[in-house]
Amino acid sequence: MYKIVRLMMLAIASFFASSLFAQTNTPPPNDFMHSNGKLYVVVLVVFVIISGLFIYLINLDRKISALEKE
Repeated sequence: MYKIVRLMMLAIASFFASSLFAQTNTPPPNDFMHSNGKLYVVVLVVFVIISGLFIYLINLDRKISALEKE
């Protein structure tokens, strides 16, 4: 019984997989931000913000450590 169910599921899955490959030969649409070069700007801005937060936290930790020593 389970073999028949498995074979039927395999047949259905292979039918859906073969229908996915039956697409036209049009090129896929490019990502909007990547195609315009804006993706790199977004990555750079995120990197600057995160590095600024880390620098702020390091300075804050140094100030707190100096206050604790007093």
